[in-house]
Amino acid sequence: MDQQSINMKRLIIAIDGPAASGKSSTARRLAESLGYLYIDSGAMYRACALAATRLGINIADHVSVAELLKTIEVELRQDVNGNKVLLNGEDVSQLIREESISRLASDISALGPVRARMVELQQKMGEEGGIVMDGRDIGTIVFPNADIKFFMIANVEERAKRRFKELVDKGLNAEYQEVIADLRIRDENDSSRAIAPLKPAADSILIDTSKMSLDEQVKILNQHIRQRTGQK
Repeated sequence: MDQQSINMKRLIIAIDGPAASGKSSTARRLAESLGYLYIDSGAMYRACALAATRLGINIADHVSVAELLKTIEVELRQDVNGNKVLLNGEDVSQLIREESISRLASDISALGPVRARMVELQQKMGEEGGIVMDGRDIGTIVFPNADIKFFMIANVEERAKRRFKELVDKGLNAEYQEVIADLRIRDENDSSRAIAPLKPAADSILIDTSKMSLDEQVKILNQHIRQRTGQK
């Protein structure tokens, strides 16, 4: 492929990393700067978790979870205020950000049938390229042939500060020590699960965001993209 073709190609950009590492905010801003679609894979799992909660389904009951997947539709739509997450046509963008739903999403995303269905939907969204997607296994499972892969990390204390501030800014009750404890549990669960564990792809670019602002994170990712595509 010649350089002109590379520059014209609509890329698939994968961003993975642990919770509160900055990947979602960065992915959203990066997509905006490129004119690409931002796909929040975590939101899709949160929508599944919300659906299960509403129906009182215990996620240990795999048969019921599998039946649930047949009855729900999860869509992401671009909006002037960012992506909207629709669960069976209902805008649940705010509801899925509750901490209890986030915790359950980490557990439900480890179930094989759930992952298979969500990966199927995600791959369909990205088949034409021109996307930025973040998650835990985008560069390893969802798009192993992504054009550019990033793996974002930050120390757990910094991540806890970010998550705590996010919750407080939303007017939610939060305790810093509970937030940091929850992140450590989620890190362990995400990295040790049998299906699609959290790990960097061999060809991913490691970005430590511990001391970076959001603007700095977006800037450095854009720099890597320009270098990779031969742009100045």
